[in-house]
Amino acid sequence: MLLEVLLVLGTLLIYFFFSKKNEETLPFKDGWWGRGQKPVTKEDSSIRPFKVETAEEELSDLFRRLDQARFTEPLENSCFHYGTNSVHLRKVVSYWKNQFNWKKQVEVLNKYPQFKTKIQGIDIHFVHVKPPRLPEGQAAKPLLMVHGWPGSFYEFYKIIPLLTDPASHGLGHEHVFEVICPSIPGYGFSEAPHKQDFNSVSAASVFYELMLRLGFNEFYTQGGDAGSLICTNLAQIAPSHVKGLHLNMVLVSKLGLSHLLSILLGRYFPGLFGFQEEDVRRMFPFLKKWLYKILSEFGYAHIQATKPDTVGCGLNDSPVGLAAYILEKFSSWTDMEFQNLEDGGLERKFSLDDLLTNIMIYWVSGCIVSSMRFYKENLQKGIGTQKHDKLTVQVPTGIAAFPNEILHIPQAWAKKKYTNIVSFHFMPRGGHFAALEEPELLAKDILQFVDKVEKEQLWKKKGE
Repeated sequence: MLLEVLLVLGTLLIYFFFSKKNEETLPFKDGWWGRGQKPVTKEDSSIRPFKVETAEEELSDLFRRLDQARFTEPLENSCFHYGTNSVHLRKVVSYWKNQFNWKKQVEVLNKYPQFKTKIQGIDIHFVHVKPPRLPEGQAAKPLLMVHGWPGSFYEFYKIIPLLTDPASHGLGHEHVFEVICPSIPGYGFSEAPHKQDFNSVSAASVFYELMLRLGFNEFYTQGGDAGSLICTNLAQIAPSHVKGLHLNMVLVSKLGLSHLLSILLGRYFPGLFGFQEEDVRRMFPFLKKWLYKILSEFGYAHIQATKPDTVGCGLNDSPVGLAAYILEKFSSWTDMEFQNLEDGGLERKFSLDDLLTNIMIYWVSGCIVSSMRFYKENLQKGIGTQKHDKLTVQVPTGIAAFPNEILHIPQAWAKKKYTNIVSFHFMPRGGHFAALEEPELLAKDILQFVDKVEKEQLWKKKGE
C-alpha cells in the first residue's frame, strides 16, 4: 500500500513538474539596439508616416554599377546547379537597365500606408493596411505577417487585398483582417541593430511591443522562414495575446529518439509514427529528400551564421552580385527541379518586376549585410540550445505545408513543439515564398484556420 501511494505521489509530482515546464512562457527581451548607451529620457513612441523614396543620384550610381558588371562564363549545360547561371543573369540585368521601372514600382510600394516608430532604440518600418469596408457589426481582426530571408515586406503585397477585402475576391466576408507587415530589424527599411545578439526573440519582443503600441491587445500572427521563428517566439512570449499562430514553414531544432526511429522505420511503418501517405512521399528516401538537400542547399546558412560581413561586403557593393545571390534562392526554394533549367524557372512563378522589386529593397536600403547577420545571431550559440527551442507552443496553431518547401516537417513531428495544432493541410502546389507565389492558396488556409479558432473559441481554451 505504501509503495502504491509513493508511486501515485511520484507520478503526480512528475506530471506537475513537466506540465509546469511546458506551460512556461518565454521572457520578453527588453533590449537597447540603438547606438551608444540607452538614454535616460523616455523613448519617443510616436508613429510617423513613411514613403519609399529614391534620389536620382542613387539610381545613376546603380546604373553605372550595372554597366560595369563583370560576368563569368558558366560551365556548359550547368543550368542552375552551380548557382545563378550568368547567361540568364545577363538577361535579367539587361531588363533591369532597359525595361524595369523602379519609379513605377515605388508607386506600387507606396500604395499601402507605411510607417516608422522607434522601439528599443531603432526605427521599425511597417505596412499597416485597414479594410476598405467592413460588414455591419463586424470588427477587423489584426494580423501580424512576418517575412523571412531573402524576402521582404513586399512578399505580402499580393495577399494583403485578399485578407483585408476577402469578399471582393470571392473569399467570403466572415473574417476580415487589418494587416500589419513589419520589416525585421536589419531588413528593408527597418533600422539595423547596432549591437550584437539581436535574434528571433529580440525581433518577437519588438513586434509584440509594436502591436501593443498600435492598440492591439489580441491578434493573429503568420509567418514563414525567419517569420515562422519570430511568430513562434511571439506566441511563446505572449500566449494570452496571440489568438492564433499560422505558419507556412515549421522549424524543428531538436530531434530525439522518436524522430530517429521514424526516420529509420517511418517509410515502412508510417502509421506507427503518425505519418500520412503524403508525409512519406515528401520525406523519403530520407537521404535524398533531407540529408542531401541540407548538404547542397544550406551552405549559404553556414556562411551567414559564421562570417556574414565578409561575403556581405561584396554583395552590398555589387548589384549584380546581390541579384545573383538572391535570385538563386527564389529559383531553388520555389522548386528544386528548377535547377535543371537554364533560366532557373524564375519567371514560371514570379515576374521579373516582382523579383527586381525585392532586390531593389535590399539595394536601396543597403541592408544585405545586416539581414545576413540575423543568421549568426540566431545560430552562433548552437542549434536547439536556446530557451525558446525547449519550450512548447500552447497557442492554437495552423500549418500550411507547401509541397516544394525546402524540408517537409510532418504533423507528427510538429506537434511535439506545437501542442495545439488545430489545422494542418498539405497544400496542392507552391514552395517557400508562399505569399508571393500562391497568395490565394495561403489566404484561404489562413481564413479557414481563423474561422475554426473563432467558432470554437480555441484561444480561450489555451490554458485549460
